[in-house]
Amino acid sequence: MASEDERSVDELFAELPEKWQRSLEEVGLGLPELRRIAAGPDGMRRVRTILAEFSDAVTAPRPVRAGYGGGTPVWPWARLLLVAVVAVVVCLLSSLFIGKAAAFVGLLLGLPVIWVAFKTRDSRGAPAARYVTAAVYLVLVLVGSYFANAWYLQLRGVEQTVTIATPAHQWTHGTRETYCRVRLRDGSVHEVIDNKENCADRVGQTTTAVIDPAGHYNPSLGTKSAIGGVSEGYVCLAAAVVLVLAPVTVVVMGRRKRYGQAIGSAA
Repeated sequence: MASEDERSVDELFAELPEKWQRSLEEVGLGLPELRRIAAGPDGMRRVRTILAEFSDAVTAPRPVRAGYGGGTPVWPWARLLLVAVVAVVVCLLSSLFIGKAAAFVGLLLGLPVIWVAFKTRDSRGAPAARYVTAAVYLVLVLVGSYFANAWYLQLRGVEQTVTIATPAHQWTHGTRETYCRVRLRDGSVHEVIDNKENCADRVGQTTTAVIDPAGHYNPSLGTKSAIGGVSEGYVCLAAAVVLVLAPVTVVVMGRRKRYGQAIGSAA
């Protein structure tokens, strides 16, 4: 049997578990790259050092002190993503029952999101990822809670002919406000989401409104195309993508740095 120093790169690589081989290939240290390193000055020593560093990192990772450096653990960032997503979902679902006041639910749930964010360990890109996560979370809960009714009605709403009913009047900040109301086919009367028309002089006239069959949201005067909220929906979609990419990017950057350090130590 050949000694440790006599074995070729191919033999050393073949002795690794397939899972390890795939991991090396993912970080750019597959068999072709190891052959290239071995062909250089003192190449086999460098290859053996790389494989030894990699084996130690996989089988018995050394504890790293708090601060920059070392690999980036996955769980703290996965936990941050999970907590943020759950908080956003709860905020949007609460709008079914309390309307735009769901923004306060989102802000309250933002406290554990921020706490979990700062429980993640410092690593390459971590500070920026924390602030980005907090920023896109605020976008999702504030914009989402305000336009959730519009998105819901566009998806599940039904256009129906309604009758303008006697408006309601309320005093708000010292000003007498008029709130349009409509009578549905079943005889029930509801305030509309937004006062898009002058309804005070149109009592008894018919018009088109988008109705929520489940009754979670008030009707919206006009057709579905007039509800709006499309551009805001794209903004929230982009924010959701960033919310996912921020922690993923930190983990990937940290792991690439870890294997880069293994290559450097072998040089």
